[in-house]
Amino acid sequence: NVEIKPRINAERMELLYKDLTYQIRGACFKIYKEFGGAFKEKIIDKALSKELKNRGLIIDEQKKINIYYLGEKVGTYIPDKIVNEKIILEIKSKPFITETDKEQFWKYLKGSDYKLGLLINFSPNGLDIKRIVYDTARKK
Repeated sequence: NVEIKPRINAERMELLYKDLTYQIRGACFKIYKEFGGAFKEKIIDKALSKELKNRGLIIDEQKKINIYYLGEKVGTYIPDKIVNEKIILEIKSKPFITETDKEQFWKYLKGSDYKLGLLINFSPNGLDIKRIVYDTARKK
């Protein structure tokens, strides 16, 4: 009798950009504790940029990202922020994140070269952070 054990790759079990995501989440919680869901997106966005920079992170704001289809550029997407050239942040300030918001963000991530995005909603009902990963190998 041969016992077959599943092979587990310890690296794959690690969260993508775990430490960086932890820093971003911490900044979001700090801003939410201060402001709650009472302010418009623009105010939250500026406060979050300040907090992320205070934590020593590199922030690109409103950077144009090329979107590709079948290897050809078909347009651009401008996310709210890119942190350390690794994670796209999309900031919302509304009652809740819709399925349409999630689908649209997924498609932007899929069409870009980035693997991880955080869809963050500073809602009056609470802070909601959706971690969206697109790690499928892309053809250049």
